[in-house]
Amino acid sequence: MDFFQTLILALVQGVTEFLPISSSAHLILVPALTGWEDQGLAFDVAVHGGTLLAVILYFRVQLAHMAVAGAGSLAGRWTPDAKLAWAVVLATLPVVVAGLLFKDLVEGPLRGPLVIATTTITFGLLLWWADASGRRNRDEYSVSWRDALLVGLAQVLALIPGTSRAGITITAALLLGLNREAAARFSFLLSIPTLFASGVLVTRDLLEDSASVDWGVLLLGAAIAAVSAYLGIHFFIRLLARTGMLPYVIYRLLLGTVLFVLFW
Repeated sequence: MDFFQTLILALVQGVTEFLPISSSAHLILVPALTGWEDQGLAFDVAVHGGTLLAVILYFRVQLAHMAVAGAGSLAGRWTPDAKLAWAVVLATLPVVVAGLLFKDLVEGPLRGPLVIATTTITFGLLLWWADASGRRNRDEYSVSWRDALLVGLAQVLALIPGTSRAGITITAALLLGLNREAAARFSFLLSIPTLFASGVLVTRDLLEDSASVDWGVLLLGAAIAAVSAYLGIHFFIRLLARTGMLPYVIYRLLLGTVLFVLFW
């Protein structure tokens, strides 16, 4: 890939990873609409690594508290941070299991543009309904084991391109009564083990791939994805109270409509 393609694809990954508009859909669609060759497994690993680094850095203080409290819970000292840490672990398990079971299906037939168009519109409307009807009177520290499991089961749907991992987990959290900022923060915390697990699976495939690796492109892509993802998280959370989910819903409806027009 040349510099321009690396820049665009890394920005797309970084900006869309934590917005409720589906990063996987955009990484599939950009090459399809531009005629570029598929970016390959190595680049996917690099940009996902960049976004993982961004979310860890953004929540570094909260993560440190959760890690210490989680370790303390093994000795019976349960605190809100410990409960949140284990809620994130529990909510991650369903998508890890489903990813292993349905990996071939997700990486094959479900990557079509019409599937993406359908899920983009369908789950966009569901996000709008959750934002409009949710009670929004709880924070992430109130998440129960049942809540965590339900959000985790919802996250399984994000294996279908166009659903959006951030979108479906925020939708589920809003329906469970979390406020917008808390729903976003829980979704972003949940992305850390999910991105890590996804990276491990893709890296395993990469090790079996004999294609040569351009390390300069990978490092540049990871850096661009990390910076853009960090800024994306920051401004998304800051603007949530003012904008709600409506701008992202409108974008999803427009994107889905364009895809149907182009590929029907």
